[in-house]
Amino acid sequence: MDREKGKIQDCLQNEPAFCTVACPFCFDVRDFIEKMQRGSFNAAYRLYLNTVGFPGIVSALCDEPCKNVCPRREKDSAISLRLLEKAALDYARNTDPNNYNVPLKNKKVAIIGAGISGLACALRLAAKKYDVTVFEKSNRIGGHLWDLLPPEMFLKEIDHQFKYEKYTVNLNTEITTLDGLNFDAIYIATGMGGNNFGLTDRSEGVYASIIPGVFLGGTLVGRNTMQAIADGLQVPGAIEWYIKTGRMNQPHETSSTKLELDPSTITYSELIQPNNGIAYTRDEAVLEAKRCLKCSCDACVRYCDLMHFFKKYPKRIAEEVELTIHPGTLDGNGTLATRFISTCNQCGLCKEVCPIGIDTGEFLLINHRIMREKGAMPWAFHDFWLRDMAFSNGPDTQLSHLPNGYSKSQYVFFPGCQLGASDPKYVIESYQWLLAHKPDTAIMLNCCGAPAEWAGDEIIHNEVIGKLRDQWGTLGKPVVVFACPTCKQMFNRYLPEIEGIFLYDLILKWGDTSTKESNGEIVSIFDPCSSREEPELQQAIRDLVKQAGLVHEPLPMEGRLAACCSWGGQVAIANPRYTREVISARITQNENPYVTYCINCRDIFASSQKPAYHILDILFGLYDSNRAAPTFTERRRNRVKLKNDMLREYWKDEFQMDQDERKIILYISDHLKQKLNSDHILESEIETVIEHCESKGKKIVSPETGHFFGHLQIGNMTYWAEYLLADNGFELINAYCHRMSIDEG
Repeated sequence: MDREKGKIQDCLQNEPAFCTVACPFCFDVRDFIEKMQRGSFNAAYRLYLNTVGFPGIVSALCDEPCKNVCPRREKDSAISLRLLEKAALDYARNTDPNNYNVPLKNKKVAIIGAGISGLACALRLAAKKYDVTVFEKSNRIGGHLWDLLPPEMFLKEIDHQFKYEKYTVNLNTEITTLDGLNFDAIYIATGMGGNNFGLTDRSEGVYASIIPGVFLGGTLVGRNTMQAIADGLQVPGAIEWYIKTGRMNQPHETSSTKLELDPSTITYSELIQPNNGIAYTRDEAVLEAKRCLKCSCDACVRYCDLMHFFKKYPKRIAEEVELTIHPGTLDGNGTLATRFISTCNQCGLCKEVCPIGIDTGEFLLINHRIMREKGAMPWAFHDFWLRDMAFSNGPDTQLSHLPNGYSKSQYVFFPGCQLGASDPKYVIESYQWLLAHKPDTAIMLNCCGAPAEWAGDEIIHNEVIGKLRDQWGTLGKPVVVFACPTCKQMFNRYLPEIEGIFLYDLILKWGDTSTKESNGEIVSIFDPCSSREEPELQQAIRDLVKQAGLVHEPLPMEGRLAACCSWGGQVAIANPRYTREVISARITQNENPYVTYCINCRDIFASSQKPAYHILDILFGLYDSNRAAPTFTERRRNRVKLKNDMLREYWKDEFQMDQDERKIILYISDHLKQKLNSDHILESEIETVIEHCESKGKKIVSPETGHFFGHLQIGNMTYWAEYLLADNGFELINAYCHRMSIDEG
């Protein structure tokens, strides 16, 4: 965990934008643009004023170095930041400078040179209430601005910005020696070719000369106009450092960024030109501001569903997780990030898009395990899924078998627990196809252990992995044929000694399937997030779709950018609203039917009325794209049916007739079945409740409706049923469950 935590500390979230780095003032363009996009011209102006000191002068003279680094210049046109700054000046309600109520300081600072750099220094120091005296050898202030701007313009701006500040200007006063100047600090800004009094700079301190308390800056040291103003605004920091500490070693601030931005990801947006050719209107300024990408390292928040949903970056996540793992509460159990930790889909996209490879998902998984070990993770988030996994690996559904007549196999088919749960035909058709090509192919009907990993339960997970390893060894250590990318991902991670291959690679290689009639239907392939590290598999699916005569139209998120369908991490109980938003984001990428090769993806999309095929539908001509998704109850019954069907077909001597364990007949409307499914309630659990209520007489009746009510705790959960007597059975009116136990005395 320390490795992942260390990476998070290197997160580039707060790296400055390219334009900010190029700007001599280090202007926070992102903040400025955000205000301009809202049309908040007053707030934008105030930010600009606080940064550049003399906004009217800077706006008029800026040579826009930001344009040279704006990523938009490679796609369309760089952002016209100078025109936006002018718009902030034009449309701000109040352009008065700030008026700070700060106590006077008993320190005196001399500024030699009344050019723009010296005046900028005077402005900042005067605002902090230092005693400032400016010495100018000529009879006017402004220095080289007289060669660049109309004097009435810049003199008015200077006067305006000093509106609330007091300082002394001594014109016609040339300083020829520093001896005798009785000041606490001196800033020399005598301009290009001016007197530097024989001083050189001191490399270990910003603006520092070799004489303590004396600083150099502006065009005197080769800076251009904008840099000179910036020097004047920034040198007060070094002066104050010296006054407070007596040292001339205030460190130089580096101007760089580690940001990276791929120009191919930029959407074209045409430059907004002022209609009058001079300045933006309010609306034009807002439109131009909206072209700005606000360059930042936010790929994780843009791409990762979890971080986008919660609007949290890795550093913030790490802080909240730390407070959850090591809370300052007396009981020792933090709750700040428990739901957040359990909402991660474990899809790996955050690591894929991060420039430095931060794996926030792995960090959360590790901490999920820690919380689980402490007993501090809410059991309800994953209880249903762990029970479902136990059912998949239980006696009613688990099967590990060699074909008759073989003592070992070259291949074993591992379809995973959900393929047959969706429909037994998927597994049966695939296994028959494998047997036709490799008659010694064995079968393993198991769960790969993903639910236990996602629940952070290492004990159960290790048990599942151990049993899989033993079963594989019993079958002769064959090559495992996977139908589910998640299963292969789990095997790669926890059973690396087992060689695996995808069913679809074999189908592509050996051919000979009863392909569904396609008629050139246009489809989009949805790559499961667990296929991210399987580019050969992704290509194989595309080749199979093409061979089937379907026309493939790519999705925006595919290949290495494959996004989760919402199933990963099994987060639906921990955060239902998040799950719904993820599903909505996936199914609205386009109108085409999807082709996927994860049955969970297909069934989740189908449950939201998105037409979707599983690739096996196409390869074996099974279903169209509108097959309904089975409920959780139906998924369990399908797994039982699959085992029985396979035993009947291939191992008749071991086949046993289906044993119907239903103790009562229960009538449930289709609408109520969907409600039970949404609430993760199995019909068998409600049957157990009603059977208990009837056999024990533990029920109450409503005098208004005649409905019976009863409850029963099954495992950790308490289930309630509202029902009526019906033809030789019962009609379910409603049902729900909760985590509370009921003390019946």
